[in-house]
Amino acid sequence: MKPPAAPDARDASSTAGLAALLAALAMIGPFSIDTYLPAFPAMTAELKTTPLQIQQTLTAYLVPFAVMVLWHGAISDALGRRRVILVGLAVYVLASLLCALAPRIETLLLGRALQGISAGAGMVVGRAVVRDLHEGPAAQRLMAHISMMFAVGPAIAPILGGWIHGLFGWQGIFLFLALLAAALWLAVLLWLPETLPPQERQSMHPGALWHSYVDVVTNGEFMRLSIALTLNFNGMFLYVLSAPVFLIEHLGLTPQGFAWLFLPCIAGMMLGAFLSGRLAGRLSARRTIALGYALMIVAVAANLALNLATVPGLPWAILPLPVYTTGMALAVPSLQLLALDLYPERRGLASSCQGVVQTGTSAFTAAILAPLLWATPLALALGMAGFMALGLAAFLIALWRRDARRSG
Repeated sequence: MKPPAAPDARDASSTAGLAALLAALAMIGPFSIDTYLPAFPAMTAELKTTPLQIQQTLTAYLVPFAVMVLWHGAISDALGRRRVILVGLAVYVLASLLCALAPRIETLLLGRALQGISAGAGMVVGRAVVRDLHEGPAAQRLMAHISMMFAVGPAIAPILGGWIHGLFGWQGIFLFLALLAAALWLAVLLWLPETLPPQERQSMHPGALWHSYVDVVTNGEFMRLSIALTLNFNGMFLYVLSAPVFLIEHLGLTPQGFAWLFLPCIAGMMLGAFLSGRLAGRLSARRTIALGYALMIVAVAANLALNLATVPGLPWAILPLPVYTTGMALAVPSLQLLALDLYPERRGLASSCQGVVQTGTSAFTAAILAPLLWATPLALALGMAGFMALGLAAFLIALWRRDARRSG
C-alpha cells in the first residue's frame, strides 16, 4: 500500500486548517513544560526522589531543546520541511511513552531529553513553512492567526494536566502527550504540504553554517536585543517554573487550581499581542517597547509592594502578573523585528539564534534560579524585578550604541 501523497500547497495554504495545524505543532513545546507541572508532588512521591530532581526534568528537556533549535531549520533547508517534522514527531511519541513508563528518575530524565531533542521541530520548521508559502501581508496574517491560537496552549496545558493527573495519574499526562504527537504526525502526513521543492534546498556544509552562526552571535546589538526579549520572558517564566510550589504550597491551591495563574497571564499576553497589532504603524517600535516596559515596571512595583505589605493570598498574589504579561507581549514583536531586521537576508538563521538565547536562558532559570527563589513569594517577586531591570538595561544599551554609531 502506497503512503498518502503529499498535499498540494495551493490547497492547504489558504485554509484556516493550516494555521491550526502549525499552531498545534508549535504548542508541543509549551505543552511539554506546562502540562505536567501539577503532577510534580505526586511524581516526587511515586519515583521516591526529591522536588529538586523532579525540577531537573525541566532542565533535561530545555537544554536539548535549545541545542536542536539551532539545527531543525538548517536540516529542513537541506532535507525538506515535512520529513523533519514527521521524524521529530515520531521521536517525540517514543520519548513520551518512555516518560510514561519510567520506573525511576533516571529513565524519566532520559525521556525528557529525547522530548527536548524532538519537540522544537514543528515550531521552527513551521515558521519556515509560512515563509515558503507567503510573503508580505499574507504571511503576516497567517502568522497572526498562528500566534493567537498558540497563545491558548500555555493557558489550557496546566489545567488539562491537572485534570488528567486527577483521573489517570502523572503517567496519564505523558500518555496524552504521546497521543497528541501521534495525532499531529497523522495530520502532517495527510494535510501538510511539502513547501520546499528539491531544487531550492540548501547544502549543509559545516563551514558555511559555522560562519553564518558566528556572524550573528557576535553582533552586539543583535545579542542585546535578543537578551532583552529573553529576560522579559523569563520574568514571567520564573512563575511558570515555580507554579507547583507557588500555587500549592504558598497559596494553598490544589493541582486543579492552576487556572488561577495561567488564565489571567495568558489573557494578558493575548491583550498585549492585540495592542501591539493595533499600534503597528501608529507608534514607532521604540515607543511601543517603551509602553510595554512602562506596564512591566508598574506590575513589578505592585508585585513587590503587595508581597511586602500583605500575606500572600488570592487574588492579590496574582493580580500584578497579567499586567506584566500584557507589557511583555506588547514589547515582543517590536523587539523581535529590531533584532531580525539586522539580518534581512538571514532572518531564519537569526530567529534560530534568538530561540537558542531564550531557551538556554530558560534552562538556566529552570535549573538554578527557580529552585533558589521559589522558597517565598517575595523572592519570586524580586526575581521578576531583576529579570525586567536587566532586560530594560540591555534594551537601553542597544539603543544607545545604535544611536552613537549612527551619529558618529
